[in-house]
Amino acid sequence: MLRAFPSLIIAAIALPGILLHSALAEAADPLPRHLHETGLFADAGTTIDARNLPFAPQYPLWSDGARKRRWIHLPPGSAIDASRPDAWEFPVGTRLWKEFSLGRPIETRFIERLADGTWRFAAYVWNEAGTEATLAPREGMSLSVPMAPQGRYSIPASDDCRACHEGAAVPVLGFSALQLSSDRDPLAPHTEAHTGISVADFVRRGLIRNAPAALIDDPPRIAATSPVERAALGYLHGNCAHCHNDSGAPAPVDLVLAQSAGDPASTQRVLHSMIGGAVRFRGHGLGNDATLIAVGNPQSSVLIARMRSRNPNTQMPPIGTQAADIEALALIERWIAEKSLSTPSPSQETKP
Repeated sequence: MLRAFPSLIIAAIALPGILLHSALAEAADPLPRHLHETGLFADAGTTIDARNLPFAPQYPLWSDGARKRRWIHLPPGSAIDASRPDAWEFPVGTRLWKEFSLGRPIETRFIERLADGTWRFAAYVWNEAGTEATLAPREGMSLSVPMAPQGRYSIPASDDCRACHEGAAVPVLGFSALQLSSDRDPLAPHTEAHTGISVADFVRRGLIRNAPAALIDDPPRIAATSPVERAALGYLHGNCAHCHNDSGAPAPVDLVLAQSAGDPASTQRVLHSMIGGAVRFRGHGLGNDATLIAVGNPQSSVLIARMRSRNPNTQMPPIGTQAADIEALALIERWIAEKSLSTPSPSQETKP
């Protein structure tokens, strides 16, 4: 079982009604025992059902180098309500899958919106032959996987999944106006093959409704003073904003990393929460006056220290990785080294 970190414990305490309600709902409607019973495949084999649409976020979550594939299914005749650009409303019956591979498929995570509007979360573990995936225990598990860091791979507990997903404005992560923007960030770390399905594509298919015209006519992008800053802030959005935000149930620190698709000025809010701000964290040789972002000095920045650490009491993100993301660290160190104290306005944005 994965370690219970303070931020996750606080999130769980903050959501007792949701956790209990979901547990009761799952008891009444048990999760399928096998992945093929969730509707991902066209048959009992491993061919993806054509009704399940692939997608790829432009700022993917770091998962120790695992290769990932993702799909979404919307019930026939239904659509996502995109009236609120940063908090899409998904119809009951929405299902999403994310497959993790390290040389072979290891696990596929599954989330589904139930009839009462709540979401349930599960992980399915693949056999070594890649022919079948079986429901993992609710408490998670550890597997021997030679290509994983230290040869071990951790399947998260369902409550760990919930603590992260329920901390965001919408429990669906990686499927949003910004993540599916056709204005892709060429410097985004670990960018995955673009499936060609963007917000505009979903709108044309009738699968997204009520989207503001601006999202179609001017695809969202992070306002930034340079391409490096855009990619750095995008990485933090994709990897950290589900806990560090000003909506939903955020981590108990004054830090906002969530970008807004409908408000380009959100970059200024993000930067003001990071640059020069005092933090409670001490360690890794940093002084008592260390700040989250020490402009021009990556090695004196708490953000870099915590991203690099894999001490379970100090690492960020707190769960889900065993190896530091070297590519992302290099990007964010470069951004901090080049960063000035000024914050951008939308008119200052530099496009590649």
